[in-house]
Parts: sequence; C-alpha cells; structure tokens
Amino acid sequence: MNGSKKRKSTTSPATYAIVIAVALLAGFGTVYWLSTPSDNRWDAPDGADSAAEPTPSGAGSKGAGSLRGLNSGAMTAFVVRPVPLDLPDFAFEGPRGRKQTSADLKGKVVLLNIWATWCVPCREEMPQLNALQSELGGDAFEVVAINIDKSGAEKAKKFLAETGATDLKPYYDPTGKLFAKLKAVGMPTTLLLDPEGQEMGRLVGPANWAAPEAKALIQAAIGASDGSAK
Repeated sequence: MNGSKKRKSTTSPATYAIVIAVALLAGFGTVYWLSTPSDNRWDAPDGADSAAEPTPSGAGSKGAGSLRGLNSGAMTAFVVRPVPLDLPDFAFEGPRGRKQTSADLKGKVVLLNIWATWCVPCREEMPQLNALQSELGGDAFEVVAINIDKSGAEKAKKFLAETGATDLKPYYDPTGKLFAKLKAVGMPTTLLLDPEGQEMGRLVGPANWAAPEAKALIQAAIGASDGSAK
C-alpha cells in the first residue's frame, strides 16, 4: 500500500512482559530452559577483567587453573573461571534464623546452591548435594544450599526433610534478592567459591553432584586452597 509506514522489527516491552509473565505462571523451571545461555556463561561483574570471561564449556574448552580439565562428564556444564571472580556482598539466614553474610562463608571451599521449593530440578538434585556434603563436608568444604522462597524458612526445612537432605544445614534468603545479586540466570544455579569467597566457577541448571566428576572437582578445589594441588 502506497504511503504505508514500514514496521519496526523490534519487539515492544509489553510483549516481553507478557512472555515473562506466562513463563512465571508456568513455573520457573520453564524460565530456566528458555533463558539459560547455551554456553552457561554470565557477565563479569563491573570492573572485572574481560580476559577472565570463560570460553564456552562445550567440548575442547576446559578453562584454566587448578580445575583445568575437570569440567567433563557430569560436570560438562560447569564453567571454570580462569581467574577467580569477586562477588558482591550478600546476606542470608542460617540455622535458627541466625543472620549471616558472605563473609561468614570465607575460610573454606563452598558450593553455593541457589534453589526454591517450586523448582522441580532442585528437588531432583538435592539428594545428590546432600550426598556430596555427607562425603566431603567438613572444615575444608561445605555445601551451602540457600533457599529463596518468600513463603518462609519452615517450608524450606520441610523440603529438605522430604528430599532426604538431612546433612544440609537450612539456609534461607528472606529478601529474595540473592538470585539477582549473583546474576543467576536459571534455577538452580550453583557457584563454587574459594576460601576467599571468590567464584572459581558456576553451573546453571541441575547436575549430578554425587558423580565422580563432581567429587573430583571439589577435591581439586580443596587441594588448591590448602596448597596440595600440583
């Protein structure tokens, strides 16, 4: 038609809002499948060296440092940071509602898992996280699984009991801000932190944390922190 205006190819903000709303109504597991980047990477924090950006975690891409070559098998989706990355400070609650911060996690290797009771993949991997804590947990390592439900800590405790995660301490984020603060893009998201509280790597989505590859990854991180790694 003469004189008609060309349509813009961009999608309106309202359309994006509708898509996100539908995804949320369907459950966050849907958001995970739609939003997780194929290479499982995230944007480095402001001021971080761009050289620290990892390459995709697919075949032939293993990262560097003490965890080199260990993101394979069950850990193929784990992204190794060539240089440990600083994380923003964050707060949460521990057992009996004790107020804690990210500083309280320093001094040991920590596998920080962000989860929710309505996340089906979280339910599937929780027993595996529990098995990892049962076998390797101690003064040098801990699985810190932080729940981000807004319905209260009791629901999270019930979830842990239902999934047999009796070796995991109940950690809870009452603010609901942890997910965004750590730039998580899917549920669950799991970060591996060194004793300085820096991120050594992360995995978006569920994983078999009881697998030999997961144990080897954690043991290498522990070895690096106590100086025993080669």
